[in-house]
Amino acid sequence: MTLDRRLNAFRPDLADAALEGVIAAERYVCGTPARIAVPVAGLRRRPDMTAGIDTEMLLGEDVMVFDRADGWTWVQAAADGYVGYVPETALTEDAPTPTHRVTVPRTFVYPGPDLRFPISAALSMGSRVAVVGEAETRGTGYYLLAGGGAVIAGHCRPVGEPVVGDYVAVAARFLETPYLWGGRSGFGIDCSGLVQLALMMVDKAAPRDSDMQAERLGIAIDRDELRRGDLVFWKGHAGIMEDEQTLLHANGHTMTVARENFEAAVQRIGWLYEQPTGYRRPI
Repeated sequence: MTLDRRLNAFRPDLADAALEGVIAAERYVCGTPARIAVPVAGLRRRPDMTAGIDTEMLLGEDVMVFDRADGWTWVQAAADGYVGYVPETALTEDAPTPTHRVTVPRTFVYPGPDLRFPISAALSMGSRVAVVGEAETRGTGYYLLAGGGAVIAGHCRPVGEPVVGDYVAVAARFLETPYLWGGRSGFGIDCSGLVQLALMMVDKAAPRDSDMQAERLGIAIDRDELRRGDLVFWKGHAGIMEDEQTLLHANGHTMTVARENFEAAVQRIGWLYEQPTGYRRPI
């Protein structure tokens, strides 16, 4: 059996105990839970900061840890099952359960409830925080965070409460966000990261990479059925139909999240990725 290394924790020396009897390894372990403790953590396929990122995890997201060595952890993301390495300093085992998540593309953490304070950190949409109180300064509401700090209350909603609007409207809020290979945040994002994060914000799960999305996300449709919210796939690329004529996608051509006429995009992309390989409707 061939297992996808992106979604299954296995190495020759070590594997997830759930894979015992499925794949050979020197030993098997049960993962231990941890939580992302930094604004954005890059997940890499090897424990090396010079290695490119496969994806990113956001503050407050959960992982299972299978190994720790030389300042690195080998983990599996709870949200989408992605496996890789993050620095040990990116994790915590004793963070409080998140109560709210960020619902704007980017926001700041302040050392206290005052926007005039120098910022402590910047957070992406989808980040999860534990709120322990509220405050108001000069008419602006703040949530006070466990462990200290404050965020603009209007930039967050309780965990599980969808953002207003459909997922296409969420994706459009990232227009002009820089393109980043493996990116999955408001600071930099790739094509499938945009699809996944936008769907996540309306509480719809999606696989991480474009090939996974093209195989498993929603239902297959024909090209002549395309409407708002449908997905278009090329080999190695994904885009969201904003309407019947407009494609919204993070792309390496503009190096941003951009709008583009769909037919023009098909022609432009064709020389590199050929014609679209499929169309799907998330449901």
